[in-house]
Amino acid sequence: MQTRHTPLVSTTLGTARELVSFHFGAERSGEKVYVQASLHADETPAMLTAWQLKKRLLQLEGEGRLRGEIVLVPVANPVGLSQHVLGQFLGRFDANSGHNFNRGFPMPPAQALIERIGMAWSSSDAAYNARLLRRAVRDMLGEMRAKNEFESLRLTLLTLASDADIVLDLHCSLEATMHLYTSPASWPALEPLAHYLGANGVLLATDSGGQSFDEIHALLWNEVRALLGGDVPLGAPNIAATVEHRGQRDVSYETAQHDADAIVDFLIARGVIEGEARALPPLVLGATPLAGSEQLIAPVSGIVVYRASVGARLKAGDAVFDIVDPLTDAVTTVATKNDGVFYMRRAIRFAQAGAPMGRVTGQTAFRTGVLIGA
Repeated sequence: MQTRHTPLVSTTLGTARELVSFHFGAERSGEKVYVQASLHADETPAMLTAWQLKKRLLQLEGEGRLRGEIVLVPVANPVGLSQHVLGQFLGRFDANSGHNFNRGFPMPPAQALIERIGMAWSSSDAAYNARLLRRAVRDMLGEMRAKNEFESLRLTLLTLASDADIVLDLHCSLEATMHLYTSPASWPALEPLAHYLGANGVLLATDSGGQSFDEIHALLWNEVRALLGGDVPLGAPNIAATVEHRGQRDVSYETAQHDADAIVDFLIARGVIEGEARALPPLVLGATPLAGSEQLIAPVSGIVVYRASVGARLKAGDAVFDIVDPLTDAVTTVATKNDGVFYMRRAIRFAQAGAPMGRVTGQTAFRTGVLIGA
């Protein structure tokens, strides 16, 4: 294992942060896998999973079982880790700019990448073209200059992942069951991971509208392929997913070990790690479109009393939560319109009118535009 320390741009006098990455296996020895945790810095279960994964990878490397390159960043957001206001941890948004740490990642434009490669494209070798594209992305990212710490963090993370075959971005929600976000193109390759993790929801979208870290890697390949047309073959797009390790309070050695083992099982099945892949456990719930997930909104303000547990399978018309008005004694019940799994909900138990309170998976796509929240 190699440990690399990448200094971030210092925004103010007297401050300096760095991003620490751990590199396993030999570079370009096989598929490259990039795993980062807690880009939203307050999503601690992901960080603990990455720590357990690091220990497993050290053991596997010592046994000579790595057949590819694995880059692990257990603390993907040292900037957000330092943001505490009156005892409250604020790890989702950059306090200086207000930007979400996992939105609007700046990949090089597809047309600029095509022009950068120029006449070097092969008319017959898709794998060769994939290598060309990855190298061009990395080179163009290397030419960008960050103006501040926030931009420096994003550019460093992008550069580490830019030439990876598989990108796993480990997160968690507020209160949630285990679930994943990925693209239809990545889903066939990632389905074994969902089995091993015991995912209770898999949400598919080609473009959710947020330019999140995992999504931009697959989106870029789609854009380049469309511009190249049929005359220039391009290998499979980067396989990328956001893994939601339940809720923020689900921090335990047992769950972190389970999730780290699941990632290792997936990499064994993929051939990145040598070994006998464990038999696939059944998938709890098949993949559904992100555009089919129902966003449950509080119609009034009041005390929130959840009547459905996280992970519950619901039928259309089932009550999900009540909102109690202690002044008028009114009780407003919110029910789902979907058959699906109640896969995440807010942790707060008091709602303002119009506040998003939770989500239920659904088989039929009905939403358009931006599909993910701030």
